[in-house]
Amino acid sequence: MNLFIYDKRLRIHVPHLQKPFEEYTQKEQDEILLHWESIRGNIPDKIKELESKIQLKQQLLYEEENFQTSCQLNEEIAELASIINDLWIWYRMP
Repeated sequence: MNLFIYDKRLRIHVPHLQKPFEEYTQKEQDEILLHWESIRGNIPDKIKELESKIQLKQQLLYEEENFQTSCQLNEEIAELASIINDLWIWYRMP
């Protein structure tokens, strides 16, 4: 069953079902949920890792005097925050 695809941005496999979940057999549903739970369980650690990166970039931003570099750091922080938001959305999915 190849029902998960790797999301490079989020750095996790996400469900990519070929049909509605209810159309899978009970055994298939159980396998999908078991696999998803193993992925889902790692999401909080990924979020913590990204939060640490944001903190480092915020410290660099605080000390940065070059406007263009500051803008770049702000963009990187915003992207990391967006990834965290998306990971939380996936984490809350049953």
